[in-house]
Amino acid sequence: MNDVPLFAPTDEHEAVRAACRDLCRAKVAPHAADVDRSASFPQAAYDALRAADFHAPHIPETFGGVGADALATAIVIEEVARACASSSLIPAVNKLGTMPLLLAGSEELNKRYLTPVAAGEAMFSYCLSEPDAGSDAAAMRTRAVRDGDGWRLNGVKRWITNAGVSDYYTVFASTEPDRGARGISAFVVEKTDAGVSFGAPEKKLGIKGSPTCEVYLDDVRLPGSRLVGVEGEGFKLALRTLDHTRVTIAAQAVGIAQGALDYAVGYVKDRRQFGQSIADFQGVQFMLADMATKLEAARQLTYAAAARSERSDPDLTFFGAAAKCFASDMAMEVTTDAVQLLGGYGYVQDYPVERMMRDAKITQIYEGTNQIQRVVLARQVLK
Repeated sequence: MNDVPLFAPTDEHEAVRAACRDLCRAKVAPHAADVDRSASFPQAAYDALRAADFHAPHIPETFGGVGADALATAIVIEEVARACASSSLIPAVNKLGTMPLLLAGSEELNKRYLTPVAAGEAMFSYCLSEPDAGSDAAAMRTRAVRDGDGWRLNGVKRWITNAGVSDYYTVFASTEPDRGARGISAFVVEKTDAGVSFGAPEKKLGIKGSPTCEVYLDDVRLPGSRLVGVEGEGFKLALRTLDHTRVTIAAQAVGIAQGALDYAVGYVKDRRQFGQSIADFQGVQFMLADMATKLEAARQLTYAAAARSERSDPDLTFFGAAAKCFASDMAMEVTTDAVQLLGGYGYVQDYPVERMMRDAKITQIYEGTNQIQRVVLARQVLK
C-alpha cells in the first residue's frame, strides 16, 4: 500500500456530525420503528434531510450542492444510519447513483441531472444487478442497441434500492455482447421514460423503509446524450464507482453498530439483576469492550478509506473493499451482541436492537458480498 498522509476529521467535519446528529435525533429516529413496521419510505426523514442539505451532500457546488468531501459524506451517512438505516440510504444511494456521472459524465449531462438532486427535487438510483447477474455483473443481459442518434434499451434490473421513488437511474447495459465486460456502457434513464416500469417491492429482512424493486426496461428510447462516459467503458465505470461507494456502506454499517452499542450501554446501566446493575458484571463489561474496540477500528478504517476516496488514491480499491468488508462484519457482530445484552427484551420489536440487527445484515451483501470483497482484497494484495 502507498504511504499516505495521516488524516483526522477537522472541526468542520465534527460540526457536520453534530448538526446531523441533532437533526436525526429530532426528526429521523422518532420515525424509525414505524418506518420498519410499515415498510414505508421514510418521507419525514427525507424532508428533514433535504431541508438541512444532508440528502445528497456530495454534490459539488458547481451543480448547486454543498460540495461535502468524501469524509463529511461518510459522517452524514453514519449519523443517519445510527438513527435509521433505511433513511441512511437516501444520501448513500444518491451518491451511488450519481457517482458514475461525477466520474465520467459530460458537463451538460451532469448539469441536467445533478442539479435537481442537489436541490432535493429528485433522487438517483444505480442499476447494475440482474436476476442472473449479481456478483457476476459482466454477465448482464440488458441490451442497448443503437437507434438512429440514440439508443433503445431492453432488460430487467434486480435489487434496485429506492426503485420507484428515485426519478433517475444509472443503468448499465451491454452495447456489444460479443465483447463481454468490454462491451458494457452506462446510461441515464428517467422514471418517466416510456417503457420504464417497476416490480412489486421486495419483502425484506431489514432496511424495510427503503424500497427494493425490479426495474423493467421495455424498448426504452434514449437520446445519445444520455450515455455516461465512453461507450464500452461502462463496466470499468461501475467498478470505479463501487470503489468510492463501498466507503458509504462501511459508514452505514458503522452507524448501525453505533446505534446498537449506544442503546445496549444505556440498557445495561439501568437493568438490575442480583441486586446490582448488570453493567457491573465483568462478563458484560468484556462484551462492551470488544464491541467498542471493533466499532472504533471499523470507523477509523472507514475514515481512512474516505480520505483515499476524496483523493482517488491508487490504493482506494483495497481500502474501499477492506472498509466495507470489515465494517459490515463488525456491524453484524455488534448488533447481535446488543440483542444478547438485552436478553429477551432484545428479541422483541419494543426495543430497537432487533431492527438494527436485521438492518446490519444487508451491509454484508449489497455493493458486493463480503466474499467478493475478499476476492478483491486478495487480488490487490497479490498484485
